[in-house]
Amino acid sequence: MLYPSIDLLMTKLDSKYTLVTVAAKRARQLQVKNDLTIEKPVSKKFVGKALEEIAAGHIEVVSEEEATQ
Repeated sequence: MLYPSIDLLMTKLDSKYTLVTVAAKRARQLQVKNDLTIEKPVSKKFVGKALEEIAAGHIEVVSEEEATQ
């Protein structure tokens, strides 16, 4: 069973493409600097931990247009 579920994750982001991109980027960040924002992750792997952070609402996606303004 996948935790967190895809249904929960899709309520946080607008598309599966965005979900994969954000999770991969965050997983790479966790590999370099282990600055996990959740207390006790269920997953042992970086991608799973990134998905848990997204599900918990700890990761906010900012588009390039919003970032430049």
